[in-house]
Amino acid sequence: MRRDPDLLDALEAIPPVLHDGPVWRLVREGRDPLQCSASGGRWDDGSFAVLYTSLTERGALEEMRFHLMRGQPVMPSKVRYSMHRIGLVLERALRFLDLAALAAAGLRTESYGRLSYAGRQAEYPRTQEIGEAAHFLDFDGLIVPSARSGALNAVVFCSKVPGLAASPVEAMGPADWGPPPG
Repeated sequence: MRRDPDLLDALEAIPPVLHDGPVWRLVREGRDPLQCSASGGRWDDGSFAVLYTSLTERGALEEMRFHLMRGQPVMPSKVRYSMHRIGLVLERALRFLDLAALAAAGLRTESYGRLSYAGRQAEYPRTQEIGEAAHFLDFDGLIVPSARSGALNAVVFCSKVPGLAASPVEAMGPADWGPPPG
């Protein structure tokens, strides 16, 4: 795989940060909230397993709402998801606090989180490159702005966090979808 050398230089210039605190994850009832996957989502190109979480409960809800609604005007009526609070420790997280920080890494941010469900893949190539490069550089995860809310998300690189399976998990109960934002 050929990696963008400018991207590698830009990411290496960012000092890793410690994240030691709670994150939230919404999963289908009965699914292990620590189950990782290589889904080819926004921050993974499918070549390594990740765990997508949010630093806020509302952020986790809004991320899942977007994916469940798939561009439809009405929420599916039979969704059964439960919220979990996870005690997460990332020792070498790559943190982007805002869109300006992502723009400095070469992401075109004018459409970040604004595309429809069907068009969301158009945003993914550069974010996936950033995620793959960070994984290659031995960061253990990303702290990034949510595309769905004002929250920050934590994207865990599962193979880089050996203690992930032992992370404390607290079931918070069924998802309280509440009204959609704004």
